[in-house]
Amino acid sequence: MIKLTLNVLLVLLVGLNNLCYAVEAGNAMPSCKVTSLDKSINKDIQKYKGKVVYVDFWASWCGPCAHSFPFLNELHQKLRDKGLQIIAINMDENTDDAMGFLEKTPANFEVVSDSTAQCAKDFDVKAMPSSFLVDRQGIVHKVHFGFRQEDTQELFQLVEKLLAQK
Repeated sequence: MIKLTLNVLLVLLVGLNNLCYAVEAGNAMPSCKVTSLDKSINKDIQKYKGKVVYVDFWASWCGPCAHSFPFLNELHQKLRDKGLQIIAINMDENTDDAMGFLEKTPANFEVVSDSTAQCAKDFDVKAMPSSFLVDRQGIVHKVHFGFRQEDTQELFQLVEKLLAQK
């Protein structure tokens, strides 16, 4: 009986721990370090505070990620001059896989690597792609898992709304 009770408590504590660290709308964007794909530049994504930031976690093996990049390219092209910063964080263990993906599916926005997966842990990434829309003050307004073409209009409008706020 004591063993069963301890196991139940352990499961509850692990579950509560995961809930404490999940990034949700209304939370501050976590501080995390990313690296350029060629490993030459390290930066904290907090450096983009003051801009509207679209953080997108992706991987080369992710089919929906390939479908999301044209949308992200369009968003970047139309709204970068208004203060939008897109940062696509690659989760591949092998950078060559990411580079191969980008040859087939070009990105006109910033692409970086999270080789330690610490950013993914800090954001509590649950699916590929996982996107987080952050306002100029660093507050997450939208968490979006997966990619569906029918969601792009809503995402575009939310980005424009956040850009209109000063």
